[in-house]
Amino acid sequence: MDEKKFALLIDADNISAKYIKIIIDELGKYGTITYKRLYGDLSRTNNKSWKSALLSHSINPVQTYNYTTGKNSTDSAMIIDAMDILYSGKVDGFCLATSDSDFTRLAVRLREAGMSVIGMGESKTPEPFRVSCERFFFLDLLWDDTLNETETETDDENKEEDGITPLPALESMIAKIIMNNGVDGNMMDIGELGSRITKSDPAFDIRNYGYTKFSKFLEQFPSLKLVNNDNHVSAYLQEASISLDAIENEVIHILLDVEGHSMNTGQLNQNLCKIYPTFDVQNYGYNRFSKMLTEFKSVKVTSLGRVVTLLDPGKANRKTDAKKTDSKKQDGKKKTGQENSSKTGYKKH
Repeated sequence: MDEKKFALLIDADNISAKYIKIIIDELGKYGTITYKRLYGDLSRTNNKSWKSALLSHSINPVQTYNYTTGKNSTDSAMIIDAMDILYSGKVDGFCLATSDSDFTRLAVRLREAGMSVIGMGESKTPEPFRVSCERFFFLDLLWDDTLNETETETDDENKEEDGITPLPALESMIAKIIMNNGVDGNMMDIGELGSRITKSDPAFDIRNYGYTKFSKFLEQFPSLKLVNNDNHVSAYLQEASISLDAIENEVIHILLDVEGHSMNTGQLNQNLCKIYPTFDVQNYGYNRFSKMLTEFKSVKVTSLGRVVTLLDPGKANRKTDAKKTDSKKQDGKKKTGQENSSKTGYKKH
């Protein structure tokens, strides 16, 4: 069955460029995006951040000017284009990325024509527009401000000169594809997986990484397990290899070493990723790192999820010291056992 084709129309005057990745990823779960258009006065200072997003996501900008004070030509241009696309008969649905209730009538009209309409905007979006859409997503709730900055910094650090997607970023992408589209969120036929990877990253080619077989390429990722059933190979997501206790203990260690025992959650996530390169909160059933932190009794997270603070540094310090002592005792026991085995000539197989 063919996937639905969607037209993505973004109101630059009401949607920040920082949300673009979430918009593309969420809409990609529903079908193929055939139209990508951004509307607004891109000469305005607050819209200039869209420049890099336009290039990296192949979005067609539609420059609009306000011909008189108090009138917004962006709305008109977006509505006119939406109707032109509707009558072209080339799409099955629309995504209207805006927090403006002025698009309520447009959403209603598109649905009357049998179109699927997905809305995306911030929590401030008025209810009339939200309920006029078939589905509506709150972008500011899906996007963790500081975590997004961390991902950007990490991507910049990992970029290779030839433009090939780094393996850690690719492994994370594969895990998200399986969780969002696989059977029970943990299994997918590798044929479908390969198609979806190419859809997310058109330049993806296993030959760029020195492989000729896709299954062999996937075997290098510790988060995946390949199973051959009736000549069909499926990729299964492995259970999270790092325990939550280990994550919490590492968080305590990091916060003990910073002034005030407080840290930006994005920076903390970045530090954890350096220690555990495959760490991903989605592997633990969370959508945001800040939400995971709220489950730890040793820390407190601000209401917006941007800052995390160690609750009792003294107690936490004693706790980590105790763990170090236990670890040394265990190492000592192992060493003694090895020495005794050596003396008795016993070899463990």
